[in-house]
Amino acid sequence: MRNIILRTKSNVRIVRVLHVFVTTMFCILSFFYSSLSYSQNRLREFLPRFDASIKTKYEYAFDTKMSRFSVRNSRMGLAGNIVKPVTYRVQVELSSEGNFEVLDMSANLKLAEGFSVTFGQTSVPVFNSYITTPSTMLFANRAFIGKYIAGSRDIGILANYEFSGTPFPLMLELGIFNGNTINKPLWTDRPSYAARVTLGEMTGLRATGKIYRYPKTTTEDYVIWGADLRYAQERYKIEAEVMNRHNKYDDVDRFSLYVQGGYSFPLKSDGLFKNFTPVMRWDAIGEDLKDKIFDANRLTFGLCFGLTKNPFGSLIRIDYESYIVKRAITEFDRYDEMDSDKLTLELLIIF
Repeated sequence: MRNIILRTKSNVRIVRVLHVFVTTMFCILSFFYSSLSYSQNRLREFLPRFDASIKTKYEYAFDTKMSRFSVRNSRMGLAGNIVKPVTYRVQVELSSEGNFEVLDMSANLKLAEGFSVTFGQTSVPVFNSYITTPSTMLFANRAFIGKYIAGSRDIGILANYEFSGTPFPLMLELGIFNGNTINKPLWTDRPSYAARVTLGEMTGLRATGKIYRYPKTTTEDYVIWGADLRYAQERYKIEAEVMNRHNKYDDVDRFSLYVQGGYSFPLKSDGLFKNFTPVMRWDAIGEDLKDKIFDANRLTFGLCFGLTKNPFGSLIRIDYESYIVKRAITEFDRYDEMDSDKLTLELLIIF
């Protein structure tokens, strides 16, 4: 009987030891698994995010009967976190009509909830990305507003505040820049200033108002103002914008506007094209519009064939541009094909 009791006590001790051992191992494994998962999540959080786009095209000018092939854009970018409140953005243009350019070199610091500051070379808060960024444009060529008003990037500091508790999204941006556009960190006693108020988001209804004080040279001292209205859903968008550039030196105004839109229709076949998107734009530009007549009008009709299921993604597009020019603006004198009616075949790859 005594031996049975001893054996029972011994078994109880063994069970307790095993219980402690199993519990300890479970805790260690749980901690190791949690640490591993946390490390993997942290690693994923701080890994750089890569993006790129290639935009190559063929153009035929009807007025001069000339044609050309070109790589209009070839962009590569990196973005990521240094620590959670600090992000960075680097983007280069490998070929902008054959030229290499550094586009973005900036860091963003989140200083408080809804409030952040971007420091470095970045976009001026005046132009919309869907007008100046190749991967988000509806057409092969930019609207007049995005091409003939001012540069879209500069070196400086930009503050961004997103208001909370409002019945609709509201954002305010204020920036100070060198005023020499990109890759020109020149000394100046006349920096440029920009401000923009945005109501809404990229999906749904969105409106902005903006102003840009841009003393470019002694003979080009600009005050630029603009406003735009946009409505977009997954498969369609319509956008309109006006912008005026007043030169304080000679009191000349340059005014431009556009209205554009497109609708993406899905294709159910298993072929190369996943959707097709007809698009249309009217844009105009003029200087000193005392007679209320624009110097140049342009109608653009396009048909885009999507290579992915994502509407407005990688695609092959065909654009036809028709110019009505009453008086050529200065930039049209670069070469005869600038304001010629054109047919464009373009391949846009986004990855």
